Amino acid sequence: MSRRSTPRAMRGLLVALLAALLVAGCGVTRGDDSGLHRLRMMVPNSPGGGYDLTARTAVKIMQDNDITGRVEVFNVLGAGGTVAMARLMNEKGNDDLMMMMGLGVVGAVYTNGSSARVSNATALAKVVEEQEGILVPADSPLKTIDDFVAAWKADPSKVTIGGGSSPGGPDHLFPMETARAVGVDPKSVNFVSYDGGGDLLTALLGKKITAGTSGLGEYVDQIEAGTVRVLAVSGKERVAGIDAPTLTEAGVDLVFTNWRGVLAPPGISGDARDAMVKILEELHNTPEWKEALVKNGWSDAFLTGTDFEQFLKAQDERVSSTLTELGLV
Repeated sequence: MSRRSTPRAMRGLLVALLAALLVAGCGVTRGDDSGLHRLRMMVPNSPGGGYDLTARTAVKIMQDNDITGRVEVFNVLGAGGTVAMARLMNEKGNDDLMMMMGLGVVGAVYTNGSSARVSNATALAKVVEEQEGILVPADSPLKTIDDFVAAWKADPSKVTIGGGSSPGGPDHLFPMETARAVGVDPKSVNFVSYDGGGDLLTALLGKKITAGTSGLGEYVDQIEAGTVRVLAVSGKERVAGIDAPTLTEAGVDLVFTNWRGVLAPPGISGDARDAMVKILEELHNTPEWKEALVKNGWSDAFLTGTDFEQFLKAQDERVSSTLTELGLV
């Protein structure tokens, strides 16, 4: 090799080395000793949905804080999350995959006749909870939760309730459990399922339904503008900025929250599970995640280990019991 060609050759070698390092680093989580290599996050609904928002928010914060390298987020649609849940279970032993999920997925696998159960996957962490609300148009004659319950008990067929989720989802389970708590037969509930919060809002404002049940985060603007009123919220405590009592305050013995958590496939190694839990713990401790909780109206509900495993088993039993009572499974 001539002296004249040596610098050019060296430059070429450096470019090749840099390119190789960039390719190797793409999608690799921080620290080769973590047990994680090319980490992916599966979302069991369409872009823009609640699971998608939670997953992409979490991934961005982890990447921005160098908790992980680049993480691929991808959506698997179908049957309310059942298709994604089946894929997760079929990825047995895959320690590079996580899935954002929640109560809606628990219900969907039952109503769609799937044998997949969230409690049989690898439990990583519950991350957030979100309260449901009972909503009416601003000019509804039902001014309080007591008015609503009285009308419901007088004639359930005349009180049409809409929800933005399919049977087995949180917007469906919430009114069914509320009915049982106030002495209305859940089988008599006149429930209409809508394809998401947008369609539910249109039906509510168009007076096609008496009330809607939904997560409150989707209706912040309408609540603030006064076009929608909240009769009651479903959690243990009132929601800041919303002038509505909890069901418990109103004498209804029920606390209900929607929730979201992260699972991994069954059969992964203990080291891989611990590494995944560790990055979620680091996410939970960031200021950016705390800001995201406030911004999106989520409650901090972080739970890992045996506690989360037991929680998932309880959710399976709870959903199965309610849907069996309704004759849906």
